[in-house]
Amino acid sequence: MKNLKQALFSLAVFFYGIGSWGQNYEAQVDSLMKLMTLQEKIGQTVMYGGSWDQTGPIVGTDNGKLIREGNMGGMLNAFTVKGTRDLQKVAVEESRLGIPLLFGYDVIHGHRTIFPINLGMAASWDLNLIEESCRIAAEEASAEGLHWTFSPMVDVSREPRWGRISEGAGEDVFLGSEIAKAYVKGYQGDDLSKSNTILACAKHYVAYGAAQAGRDYHTVNMGEGELRNVFLPPFKATVDAGVETFMSAFNELNGVPTSGNKFTLRDILRGEWDFKGFVVSDYTSINEMVPHGFAKDDKDAARIGMNAGVDMDMMGGVYKDYLKDLVEEGKVSEAYIDDACRRILLAKFKLGLFEDPYRYIDEQREETTKYKPEFLNKAREIAAASSVLLQNKNNALPLSTSTKKIAFIGPLVKDEYDILGNWAAKGDRQGKAVSVFEGISEYLKPNQILYAKGCEILKADTSGFEEAISVSKKADEIVLVMGEGHHMSGEAASRTNLKIPGIQPQLIRKIREANPHKKITLVLMNGRPINLSDEVDFVDAILEVWFPGTMGGAGTADVLFGNYNPSGKLTVTFPRNVGQVPIYYNMKNTGRPIPESNPGEDYKSNYIDAPNSPLFVFGHGLSYTTFTYSNFKLSSNKLTNSGAITASVTITNTGNKDGHEVVQLYVHDKVGSVTRPVRELKGFQKIFLKKGESQTVSFTISADDLKFYNSDMVYGVEPGTFEIAIASSSDFKFENEFELID
Repeated sequence: MKNLKQALFSLAVFFYGIGSWGQNYEAQVDSLMKLMTLQEKIGQTVMYGGSWDQTGPIVGTDNGKLIREGNMGGMLNAFTVKGTRDLQKVAVEESRLGIPLLFGYDVIHGHRTIFPINLGMAASWDLNLIEESCRIAAEEASAEGLHWTFSPMVDVSREPRWGRISEGAGEDVFLGSEIAKAYVKGYQGDDLSKSNTILACAKHYVAYGAAQAGRDYHTVNMGEGELRNVFLPPFKATVDAGVETFMSAFNELNGVPTSGNKFTLRDILRGEWDFKGFVVSDYTSINEMVPHGFAKDDKDAARIGMNAGVDMDMMGGVYKDYLKDLVEEGKVSEAYIDDACRRILLAKFKLGLFEDPYRYIDEQREETTKYKPEFLNKAREIAAASSVLLQNKNNALPLSTSTKKIAFIGPLVKDEYDILGNWAAKGDRQGKAVSVFEGISEYLKPNQILYAKGCEILKADTSGFEEAISVSKKADEIVLVMGEGHHMSGEAASRTNLKIPGIQPQLIRKIREANPHKKITLVLMNGRPINLSDEVDFVDAILEVWFPGTMGGAGTADVLFGNYNPSGKLTVTFPRNVGQVPIYYNMKNTGRPIPESNPGEDYKSNYIDAPNSPLFVFGHGLSYTTFTYSNFKLSSNKLTNSGAITASVTITNTGNKDGHEVVQLYVHDKVGSVTRPVRELKGFQKIFLKKGESQTVSFTISADDLKFYNSDMVYGVEPGTFEIAIASSSDFKFENEFELID
């Protein structure tokens, strides 16, 4: 009772000091901080985890005691209305100043209603759908007491061996930046004080997607030009979109761990970009500067982290244990702690937690918000829109509902667990998820469906082969549903072998051998580019559905049966084999490129055992209809620094079905003071055309679209000749040019 009275008294003083609640959050934060001790300010920089979920190594601590003492500012993995109310009550009613807690969780591609993995959603090239998925995730997460998500992951990655490629938007800078902004807008909305919004967090800052050898947490070495031209722009896009928080990464960058990197955190993020929000470390990444060999012990790591600009320590405990001593020893400026505390408190004010710390805690809202029918319908739509038709020989797809017998074979046909993918938050893997089998059952009668599991994803047990082959022989057409397990991509899930795992490839071969003339479709679930160099010869159609989420089976069936015409396009290159990695569309040329007129010419930059080209290029994706591009026009072939030109093309649906097309704009700076990529995406539009319909699509290009960092790290544009094209994928030849003049 004494603590409660003390807290209420302190709050009364606080209210008296600042007057009525308003939008002048900075003044309110300053008034509150005048009441805080140094230890209480440090307490705001401390985050520990609840027991609702585990997303890293367990770190033992007494959360209740820390909250009561004002030594914790945020909690990880704590949600549900009851759970957050109990914890918030301790913070607000039992601590000296009653400062509310901030609850955060990994809401990566949905909270209860799970959408396709992020790499899959990126393949939709639909910014509105991506934003809607985040808005729904924010609705569900905030209804369970959450204030903050550790998303979006905006790491550019050209590394399919790296498991976390599944969490990002792929290999392109421009597309990744546009998608990053859509995520931020979806989570944060237009007004953070509304109880259905949550803080977004741009991660992992920075260059985590370039981990050496594709091995998670590993070293990154790159020049500053590549850092600024490729890996920083999506993060800058989130700042421009108003993102409230950043997360420092696990990797080191050019010898300096990113959680202790003053250059990226204070010089670029704070200085150049003027970021006003707060930075949280990734899970124990401050402590990990010790095994990196950058800090001599945890205390030294705390010193480095705070001085570099990390405001909140996630799960590490080093700020709690050492910051006060470091200030007293003169090794950390108290002003840095004041700044960190101020930023964290400001986020809480923006969320309205000081006005009502229980505003996110409502049992009725919690119960009625999750899995709303409209959320599930949207998840089904996004699952379909994210699917990419990689191959469709002999028009194997779409399937017909009049086919007498269709065999569905593979370990993922009836799966309701792996279909949600990695980082599936609190998605129900055994109850709400719709399997492919359930999805196709909406279209076919029971007597039309044949089924055999055939094998497991990883186990080397061929005992199910005989049944699968027997079932395949009885069918008129065959659909194989195969791929990775959900745990085979995501954090700590790097792979050196990019083939479909286990004995699944053997089963594919056996089924083709037993059915040499039947149409076979392969439906793939996976979290990364897969080496399909054998499968393209064994099957007719390949439908990449990634891990499509809660309604994934239904969305997949919609595509298989033509109720949704596939419109997805790859945002990452699929290699022919792991030896080509890294391989990406916007590469640089060499001094000895392979000549088109003589691709077999010797002493050129090529392999002796495989083509240079990938299996499937960036931007690739087929449809059940066809589109032609014609009548390309440039409004002018001269562009000035202050002007703009327009490029346009006519797109015609020349097939027999209505459908979407992703129209892509590419440019190539032919000569630069530093060499430029052979092509760069600079715009895209997703359009819908009825069969026989035409539409003119236009793009505006200004000098700003052509800027890059030169060798002096000056951001600007250089006069010269630029090639330009509007195409359906990155596989094309430039035929048009314009000149940028002073």
